[in-house]
Amino acid sequence: MKAICWHGHGDVRYETAPDPSIEDPRDAIIRVTRTAICGSDLHLLDGYMPTMKSGDVLGHEFMGEVVEIGSGVTKLKKGDRVIVPFAIACGECFFCQKTLFSLCDRSNRNAEIAAKVMGYSPSGLFGYSHMLGGFPGGQAEYVRVPYADVGPLKIPESLTDEQVLFLTDIFPTGYMAAENCEMEKGDTVAVWGCGPVGQFAIQSAWMFGAGRVIAIDHVPERLELARTWGKAEVIDFTKQDVFDTLNEMTKGRGPDRCIDSVGAEAHGTGSFDAVIDKAKAAVKLATDRPHALRQAIHCCRKGGTVSIPGVYIGFLDKIPFGSFVNKGLTMKTGQTHVQRYTRPLLEKIQSGAIDPTRLVTHRAKLSDAPALYKKFRDKEDGCIKVVLTP
Repeated sequence: MKAICWHGHGDVRYETAPDPSIEDPRDAIIRVTRTAICGSDLHLLDGYMPTMKSGDVLGHEFMGEVVEIGSGVTKLKKGDRVIVPFAIACGECFFCQKTLFSLCDRSNRNAEIAAKVMGYSPSGLFGYSHMLGGFPGGQAEYVRVPYADVGPLKIPESLTDEQVLFLTDIFPTGYMAAENCEMEKGDTVAVWGCGPVGQFAIQSAWMFGAGRVIAIDHVPERLELARTWGKAEVIDFTKQDVFDTLNEMTKGRGPDRCIDSVGAEAHGTGSFDAVIDKAKAAVKLATDRPHALRQAIHCCRKGGTVSIPGVYIGFLDKIPFGSFVNKGLTMKTGQTHVQRYTRPLLEKIQSGAIDPTRLVTHRAKLSDAPALYKKFRDKEDGCIKVVLTP
């Protein structure tokens, strides 16, 4: 089959990869009909995620048609059209029973590697390093899906692939970020990063009763989408001081809830800490550039909440923990428990409460992915979200 494969920092290729096969009775094989490039994939492109191997198949946002099932699969049949959550979950362990699916105890077949770094291993993920299972991803013609009775959700024929594709990751991720804010009706929510997850966090904040949403970015197309589709007030951090502007907008109190949708590769253009972060990362003295997280902690009002859907890789430098403790903040984080949200969010799409296709700016063939990875990373041509067809 053809797939998008990783070959090192800045090097992804469209090439032939091994066809998947049934390895366990609970497996299914999916013929991919739509897949996407996620902001998290850029951490792989830029070489931030350890334990990648040359030839690894990328991609964790994908959907398609069931073409083969193992003998233990009872809820799917050949021909079913399904979306597939990016986190792999067994559905039976302690954490799955608590609907903490991205913390599944059984799905990471390389759990000992993750445990050395994190203490305990999270779930396996599609297309996201050998530390998280080494599972081939969905930027491919076909994918093996473990625990196929747990993750995949059958999709009604009345909905297009594009309408539901983002149920695999970024819509539930933005939604869980807003849910983790534990907001009260009328709260002011500040969202750092107006990429795909940030856009869904904005949409979801309104669903949870926000009174105001303020979006922070510097890319004009992203800010405009946040303003028009997201109905958010916007701050361009290259033109306005974020703390001073938020302080003025909230009459000196600060936003009630802050969402860091940026993660490990914050730019923080021109700021002293961002320059130091970039230099340290370049010489391998740091793993992440957490400018947005520092700023969210600094800006959040006393007693507020900082929610982090943005991906962080390893050890973060100079986090203002004194500010965090003395202001009495709450922090909630985590890879998204996608399986918890797919059905209720599918209903929101069916009802017309949200149109996820508004996010799509580029549609292309899978073979075009290497060029679009770079266009997405460099924010060229108004690129906000790429959808690919194998």
